[in-house]
Parts: sequence; structure tokens; C-alpha cells
Amino acid sequence: MDPKQPPKNARGRPTDSPEVRYSKTLSYILRHGAIKEGLEMRNDGFIRVDDLLSRPKLRGLDFELLQQLVLNNDKKRYQLVSESGVSFIRAVQGHSLDTTQLELSQILSTDEAPVVIHGTNDDAWSSIKVSGLKTMGRQYIHLAAGMPKEAGVVSGMRNSSTVFIYVDVGKVLRDDIKLYKSLNGVILTSGIENTLSPQYFSKVENNRGEIIHS
Repeated sequence: MDPKQPPKNARGRPTDSPEVRYSKTLSYILRHGAIKEGLEMRNDGFIRVDDLLSRPKLRGLDFELLQQLVLNNDKKRYQLVSESGVSFIRAVQGHSLDTTQLELSQILSTDEAPVVIHGTNDDAWSSIKVSGLKTMGRQYIHLAAGMPKEAGVVSGMRNSSTVFIYVDVGKVLRDDIKLYKSLNGVILTSGIENTLSPQYFSKVENNRGEIIHS
């Protein structure tokens, strides 16, 4: 096997590039699948790189390619560090696993997050407008600090989003709902009991700029 070719059980479609399939597999393991893969994850989300690269789903991935995946990830999802000569890696947000010490900065005023948006699609919006945004098995609801491709916005919503939910940050903070920012700029909240109610939506637009809810 070509050492740069992922195994058949790697994540992604067979037609995806090796880099995409390795990245999708890496994202799954670091955010959701570490325990199933028999990996020890620290409370801050870090996993030893040597242990990670030994997993069958990542066969063929070496440290050099791993570094490239971290550096080239357009959403800056990963953090790679060295501690006393030992390399560790983590996803900076998006976990369903219990990682309680991620480096998140709490947002305390609207000045710190003047624009907060959740991107979704029309089908999902039909449910969200009734029941609100939910964590969906993750630790947090994911929000963006602006629209995709705007300056300083690297992550927080899919580029394919067609519905944009603007969050009333002032109202959220007044109701003592915690907001955080991750290392890659994603805005995170668990809302109230893992739900951010529609009462915290200031407006909702479609991808033509039309207001569909306010």
C-alpha cells in the first residue's frame, strides 16, 4: 500500500483525496471517537500523536503529513504541541466527548462578539424556528462571528449554509447564558439545557438577503 493512501475504513468518500480522508478521520477521532479507538484523551482534549498514528484507521499517515493537515486546515480545527519532547494533538472545538478544559475565552460583552450567526439549511430551519438550536450530542452549539469568508471568520458554519440565524448577544448575556470563543474563533454556547430558544434570534435571513424571521 502507498504509505500516503488511507485504508478503506478511513472516513470520507473513496473519491476524496487522501488528505481529505485523513482529515475527516482525524476530526472524527479527536472530537468523537477516541474512546472507541482505545485512545487516552486528557481532560484538555490532547492525545499523544504516537498513539493516534498507531490506529488502523490512520494507517499510512505519518507525522510529516499530520503537520501539513494541521497547518493547511482552512478552519484551524487542530492544535499540535510538543511537551518535553512528546507530541500531542487535539481538536480545538466540536467535541461530543467530555473534554472540560479546552482553551475557551468567555464572552462577557457585545463588544467582544458584535455579530454572532448560526448557519443552517431550509430543512433544518423548519424545526429550529419551533424548537431552537440544540447541541445535537456535542458539548456546544456552534456559531460564527460573521459570514463565511468575511475577514477573520475561519470557522463556525458550513459554506453551504442557506439560512443565517442572527443571535441577540445582548439578550443571551443578560439571561446569563454563557458564550465562549474557541482558539479558531468559533462562538460556542450550550444555551439553557442544551438549547438556544428562538427568543434569542434577532433576525433570520436566507441566502438572498431576505429576512424570513424577526
